[in-house]
Formats: sequence, structure tokens, C-alpha cells
Amino acid sequence: MTSEAAGQPAPAELPSSVQRLELDEREVFLVGTAHVSPQSVRDTKEAIEALEPDTVCVELCPARYENLENQDSWRKLDIFQVIREGKAALLLSSFLMHSFQRRLAQRFGIEPGAEMREAIARARERGARLELIDRDIQISLKRTWASLGFWQRTKVMGQLAGSALVGDDLKEEDIEKLRDSGNLTDLMSALAEALPGVKGTLIDERDAYMAEKLRQSAGPRTVAVVGAGHLPGITGLADSSCDLENLEQVPDPPIWPRVVAWLVPILIIALFAYGLVWGDRERAIESVYIWVALNGGLAALGAVIALAHPVTILAAFAAAPLTSLNPLMAAGWVAGLVQALLRKPLVADMENLADSLGSVRGFWSNRLTRILLVVVLCNLGSVLATFVAGAWIVGRTL
Repeated sequence: MTSEAAGQPAPAELPSSVQRLELDEREVFLVGTAHVSPQSVRDTKEAIEALEPDTVCVELCPARYENLENQDSWRKLDIFQVIREGKAALLLSSFLMHSFQRRLAQRFGIEPGAEMREAIARARERGARLELIDRDIQISLKRTWASLGFWQRTKVMGQLAGSALVGDDLKEEDIEKLRDSGNLTDLMSALAEALPGVKGTLIDERDAYMAEKLRQSAGPRTVAVVGAGHLPGITGLADSSCDLENLEQVPDPPIWPRVVAWLVPILIIALFAYGLVWGDRERAIESVYIWVALNGGLAALGAVIALAHPVTILAAFAAAPLTSLNPLMAAGWVAGLVQALLRKPLVADMENLADSLGSVRGFWSNRLTRILLVVVLCNLGSVLATFVAGAWIVGRTL
């Protein structure tokens, strides 16, 4: 049965961002949005009011839904646990993405995710079933991180950091252009070419996941509010099913990085021992100085850039030469824990986190984000020093 036959508005009467699908004799209307677009909020409201759906689906997972509904959820964050579990880089990546959205949202006078809030409010208002159809954000980030090599990860972090510096010159019409199918195709093609791993896990896999969730949704008429970038993928996968459990698995990391992580320190220690026992003892001692100076110096430099406490900077310098020889430890973890002990995040830091993410200065002034910066920048400096110092020492010894 078509929309016109049911006495419901024809597609032409709906906002241009709405697309209609038929799934197993059910109607699904996709509202393509830009997450900081005032027009997207209006489109969401108009579509739900006009279509009166039985079910409203939103591009949210339970964790993001909780954050959207409960603005105080950051108060429960245990920064010590984040550091111990090695999740600082993932959390900082999430903050950087949120920062870019928030800066744009503040510029246009709208809260990030306002179209999702509108969809939730309208669903409750009319008593419609609300379904969260997106994959858990942590799974998406972990699968993405696992698909990238070291230099790709560095590139992604650099681009995310750069995104925190832009946005002030964007206009509302620039944001609205992101919902145009032609512009989106060009954008997705560029992303696929530059970072295929990122597009595969953050876009393509989630397209398949949400398409399957829509197939499983209840009710004869559904309105789904999703990012416009997901519309081509979801509509293209509407007639095919996928295994959700497979998309929810976090793959085991490849073994070769762990092998390299152990081989490098074993090689360095072996070269030290060879030089001290059988080779040029003086050159071997100089190699030790090189290792300590470069590892300690670059890790400490990372702490300085993060504006860490002076004791944290000293801790980074002292820890890096040793942790670089132990794959089970990291200089950033030590420095981050020291910074967290010396400058423990306050309740105010948790309460002001959203505002802090709205500016570059906020990342450094907020104690929580500064700790994450300490961890990431110290680790980056230590890793870089390991390769530079290692190559130097090998060249001097062999």
C-alpha cells in the first residue's frame, strides 16, 4: 500500500531530505540529517508529525543515547581506569570528534544531536516505539582503530586535532550542503581513497548494521533519523541481510605488531650487551646515553606540549627509556597517572567538559582532557624516539 492510498502525505509533500523504502510490506521513511543542522531538526519534526509512524528509529547506540539523555554522565568517568586499560587515545579521539560538532553547533545556536532529541521527543509525544539502531560507539571505534596501522592512526589523530581548529568560517548553508547526495558522494569517495579503513568501519559497516536493524524494527510504518552520509549505503543494502553478531565483534589485533614490539627492545638490549662485553665499550655507553636522551627527551616534550605538571614532565623523561624496552608498559601511562594524581579532575571539570570541547583552549584548560593529551603525546614521543634512537644505535654498533 502506498503512502497516497493510505491518506498519508505523498513523498513530494515531505521534506526533500526524506526517502521512502519498502521492507517486507512495511514502509520506512529515512530522514537524512546533518548532525548540527537547524534544518535537520525541522525536517525531523515535520516528517514524524506528517507520517505519524508506529516506530521511530534513531542513529544512536545505548551509550550515545545515555549521553544525550544524561548530560551528567561524564561525572562517572574513571580516568585512572581509562589510562590503565590503554583507552586514552580512543577517548581523546571521541572528544575531538565531539569538539568539532560542538563548535559548529555553538556557531549556529543548536545543540549537537538536536535532531535526535527532536525525534525522541516526538516519538514519546505520540507513543511510538523508539528503537536505537546504531552499533555501539566503542565497538565502532575499536574496530576502526584495529584496522589502522601506526602511521594511519597518527594521521587520523592529526586530522581530528586539525578539525578542532576549523569551523569558525563555516556558514549554515555550508552545513546544509553536506546533505546533498552529490556532495556526499564526493566526500565519501575522498574518505575511501584517503583512509579506506576508517570508511569501512565507521561508514560501510554501520550502514549494513543500521539497514539490518531497520529490517528487524517493529510496526508497519517507521521513520528513521540517520546521518545523510548513511542514506546511500542503507538504501543500497535494503534488500540484503547481514549478521549483526559478526559486526559487533572486535577483532584480535594482528600478531606482527606484538612481535615487533618485543623484537625491538630485545635487539636494543642485545646491542647494548654486545658493545659492553665484546665491542667498543665507550661507544656502547654513548648508545645508552642516546637511548635515554631521545626517549626521555621526546616523551618529556610531549608532556610539555600538553602543559603537564613539572613533576609529570620529569616522570615522562624517567619512564620513557625503560618503558620503551617493555612492551607491557608505556611512558604515557606513567605520565598520565602521575598527572592524574597531581591534578586530579574536579567535579567542575566533568561539569564543564562539554564547554571545554568547544574550543582548542578548553582541551588544555580542562584537567580531564589535559590528562588524555599527556598520555597520547608522551606515547607518541616515546614511539618516535624508539625508532630514531634504535636506528641510530644499530648504525653505530654494526
